[in-house]
Amino acid sequence: MVSSTQQTERVRARQHKNAGKRRKRQMRMGKTTPSFPVHPVGYDPNAADAKPAKKD
Repeated sequence: MVSSTQQTERVRARQHKNAGKRRKRQMRMGKTTPSFPVHPVGYDPNAADAKPAKKD
């Protein structure tokens, strides 16, 4: 009979492996989070966390 620690480690490893496979499959199929604006309409560009403006 296998020890509970060994069994737990194998289950965790299997779950991590399958999670990676599923994630990569979804990325290939284009099923990712839809893009969204980082700073939505009405965002204050002078806020402390605002990105610096582009200099031309």
